[in-house]
Amino acid sequence: MKMADNKQVALSIKNITKIYGKKVAADHVSFDIHRGEIFGFLGPNGAGKTTVIKSILGFIFPDEGEVFINGYNTKTDYEKAMASVGGIVENPEMYTNLSARQNIEMYARLHGRITKSRIDEVISDVGLSARSKEAIKKYSLGMKQRIGLAQAMVHKPELLILDEPTNGLDPTGIHQLRDILKKYAHEDGAAVMVSSHILSEMQLLCDRVGIISNGKLISVCTMDELAHQMNPSTQYSIKVSDAAKASELLSDNEAVGKAETNGNIITAEISEDNIASVVRLLVTGGVDISEVHKIESSLEDIFLQVTGGGIDIE
Repeated sequence: MKMADNKQVALSIKNITKIYGKKVAADHVSFDIHRGEIFGFLGPNGAGKTTVIKSILGFIFPDEGEVFINGYNTKTDYEKAMASVGGIVENPEMYTNLSARQNIEMYARLHGRITKSRIDEVISDVGLSARSKEAIKKYSLGMKQRIGLAQAMVHKPELLILDEPTNGLDPTGIHQLRDILKKYAHEDGAAVMVSSHILSEMQLLCDRVGIISNGKLISVCTMDELAHQMNPSTQYSIKVSDAAKASELLSDNEAVGKAETNGNIITAEISEDNIASVVRLLVTGGVDISEVHKIESSLEDIFLQVTGGGIDIE
């Protein structure tokens, strides 16, 4: 099996800008995506995600900027650039009177010789082998999303772009999608770009993220880098027997930053190197400790810090 090449750039977009009337839908957006990684493109609805994706795929023409896929400029070498791309943008279009398998077969013909075994494989991957001969019109939205994914992957694209792919999927379907995409990127070496506003799912899926708000790309980094960037100090929650005495002991300790008390819980900024000495200080000072818990920032917390809050997200 081909291993991922994390250094090879599969997609490079440079200064993509798109304006509709007075609204700047995308404002000089630039980033690269490498083979072997899953890149999460995050932001609330209306932030500019779909505008950027449609610009990448050539569905709309940006007012400024360029897109390169596997080194090909989509303006000058569109067919070569798109030859190695698969994607779902918004709701996948299908022939509803035909079966799922027939829809995939028709799509596969656009990409040359796709074997029957490959079609069987992608139908199995999305968990619809038992119902692949049924007409699409009988399918739920989640099942249509699965068939859309099978279509997008049937020709083994080196760049897979999915816009809100979890729409209509139940928890089992979302978990299955996550496994499929991780295998496709990390084992098969493809580059995968997933846009979403459901931040908790992206936290479980992505290697790197780009956060967009009001058309502007605010941050591009790994999950760990993003968490550290927005919350460089480590917070701990300490459950103590005597909060007043614990607060007094910690107040003059240089290893302890901002601290808050809520009942018998002390929440304080303490580095990982100093947490052991802080615990020792409390215990030797006569304060019993029943629990020490490191507080991890969720992607939702970080997103609100990055964008300044006040945005509707799930």
